[in-house]
Amino acid sequence: MGYHTDHFPILGIQEFSENQLKGCNLLFNELYGARSIDDPHKHDFFIINLFEKGVGSHTIDFVEYQVKDFQIHLVFPDQVHQWVIEKETIGYQLMISRDWFESFLPSLRFSASYYQNHPVINLSQDIFTTFRYEFQAIQKELNGDKVFWELIQKRSELIGLLVSKSVEGAFKDFEVYNSNPIISKFLHLIDEHFKTERSVSFYADKLNISANYLNIVCKKNLNASASSLIQDRILLEAKRLLKVSEMSVKDIVYDLGFYDHASFSKFFKAQTGMTPSQFKE
Repeated sequence: MGYHTDHFPILGIQEFSENQLKGCNLLFNELYGARSIDDPHKHDFFIINLFEKGVGSHTIDFVEYQVKDFQIHLVFPDQVHQWVIEKETIGYQLMISRDWFESFLPSLRFSASYYQNHPVINLSQDIFTTFRYEFQAIQKELNGDKVFWELIQKRSELIGLLVSKSVEGAFKDFEVYNSNPIISKFLHLIDEHFKTERSVSFYADKLNISANYLNIVCKKNLNASASSLIQDRILLEAKRLLKVSEMSVKDIVYDLGFYDHASFSKFFKAQTGMTPSQFKE
């Protein structure tokens, strides 16, 4: 149990599993001791971290969270993260490939955007023990002579359901996201179309409601206008691309559908108080 290899993936799960079978769908790691990812990076797979003892900080999509005992931390494909974890840390980690993630997602039950806004979930000791049992059962199965992948897939879905159950009582705005399907559908549509579509009416049409009504629903439930939610998504993508992609600012301007460099800079500075180049540094 105490043995631990300290390499951490930067991009695809395949690179990380050179010593494992090709076409790997899920990896298990133990997290022991201090480690840090100093440069933000993103993955093309889904990560569930379960902390038994946690000391340190974990930054997910530019929001910093404290790492504490009995927590789950979720990192979705394409989210940017970095962390500094102190030596007292004990944890377990599952990485789920993008292919499996698609079939895993329904077991999370609520919209992906909800979890992305609440990636850190505090657990009671009892619930933690249940999670740990499932993680270790997966570890045991992976270490067997012949891996029974279907069983592992079902266990990972069970972990997804346990996450859903833990979330239900944990956050005040839980009802907001889930009592009004318009919100989660709107956020999902933004994810799909934000690079090309900025107008609230485009999304309202897709939802078969008026732009005015969409705005009212967003204001009432999320305390934000519909257009600001679209802008938030563009800004998040801009930050991700500036920090972790090889793209030049010029390419990012084009990729995000801005008219020119000046309009992108103006947008970025209004939102963050920095120029894109300053943020990239």
